[in-house]
This record gives sequence, structure tokens and C-alpha cells, in this order.
Amino acid sequence: MCLFPEKAHSIYACAKRKLAPKRKTVVPLDEAFNCTFCNHEKSCYVKMDKSRSIGKIMCEVCLEAFQTRIHLLSAPVDVYNDWIDACESVN
Repeated sequence: MCLFPEKAHSIYACAKRKLAPKRKTVVPLDEAFNCTFCNHEKSCYVKMDKSRSIGKIMCEVCLEAFQTRIHLLSAPVDVYNDWIDACESVN
């Protein structure tokens, strides 16, 4: 609604309604990962023990396991990335 109808042709006479910005959809992070040893898809699962500050990842097919130190902001993908980094440093 214009405050000054006689000046409706002016850009500043009427306040334009702005559309609300679209919310970005949040994609949840994976909790099952591909094994680097046996190449099975979604066979590695992470257990986070935040009270002891330990994250464990284990493959259900080849039973390969890895554990690393975590902190309160760590996510399962961080444990998986630490496992990949440890494998690359050995090779």
C-alpha cells in the first residue's frame, strides 16, 4: 500500500515487499562408509564414545578396525577421514 498515491510513479513512494529467502536443505552426513580394504559399500560403521573420547570404526565384512581420539564436536565422518589418512601414511 502506498503512503502517497499521487507519487506512486516514484520508486521510493511504495515499499516493495521482499520475499523471504529460501531455506537451504540440510543433508545429513553418512554414518555408514565404504571399506578401503575389502571395497564393500556401506559396510563400515562408527561408534562414538564421547565420554572416553574414542571413536571406533569397524568393517562388518573383513573385520578391519581402527580407533582414534575424538572431541565433543567430532562426527563419524571425522573418524572415517582419520582412518583414511592413517592408511595413506602407512602406504
